[in-house]
Amino acid sequence: MTFLLLLFGTAVAAGLFFIAADILKLPRLSAEKALLSAGKKDSKPFKSLDALFLGWAIKLAKFIPMDEYKRARLTRMLNAAGMDMTPEVYTAYTIVKPCAMLLLVIPCLIIFPLLALVVVVLAILVYFKESRKADEKVAERRDTIEAELPRFVATIEQELASSRDVLTILENYKRHAGAEFASELDVLTADMRSSSYEAALVRFEGRIASPMLSDITRGLLSVLRGDDGRLYFQMLSHDLKQQELQWLKAKAAKIPPKIRVFSFIMLACFMLTYIVVLAMVILDSMALLF
Repeated sequence: MTFLLLLFGTAVAAGLFFIAADILKLPRLSAEKALLSAGKKDSKPFKSLDALFLGWAIKLAKFIPMDEYKRARLTRMLNAAGMDMTPEVYTAYTIVKPCAMLLLVIPCLIIFPLLALVVVVLAILVYFKESRKADEKVAERRDTIEAELPRFVATIEQELASSRDVLTILENYKRHAGAEFASELDVLTADMRSSSYEAALVRFEGRIASPMLSDITRGLLSVLRGDDGRLYFQMLSHDLKQQELQWLKAKAAKIPPKIRVFSFIMLACFMLTYIVVLAMVILDSMALLF
């Protein structure tokens, strides 16, 4: 009887939802996914739940108050992370997703009440994860760009021996740069063509917010103002190479603990092989005796 009541309630709720969706002219989930994916910079399509949560976040965004300072900071962070959404939508999305998880508390309280506490903890963890997603993407993008800066500085050092045209140097390097850095150089070169070279370089430095890139920008600004710059970039190239070596050593130092686990597994497999062979030899010898 309980099962029939549950089935009847589910059918009524689904019917009311479809009637309300038709009255409110809500788009289908597939159409919403296609619309949201069309504006993305990458080629990965939206997942069904993400598209649903983002649709709710867009509707909720108009009710979220935000001061100008926080909005400007979030706008810069989202642009640096490559996330194509407004600060209000991003804030609403970080609220909608955990709240949707909290709805699972209701069936948990009916079926297994202790599981409701686990759902609440998971919702809190999802909130903190979503609120830090933009920061993590910015840090990951900055690390990718910084890994390419030693080669960039070495190229500038070589190019300055034959040319003083900063825009030409940047455009030549852009053809061989990585995807993330090439995208930033595209914006920089377009900005330099449409405005002052110095102002474009300052905006370029502010978008990435990297201390290493600040040193490079300072050198390029001195070249634009008439300085030689070759000695500066030579010293900077030496310093960045040393930093790169330290970074590679730190990265290599993290590898042995990961390898050690597989080494123990291989050792256990070798020992098990010897034990099996030894056991078979002992059993064969015992069979011959008896």
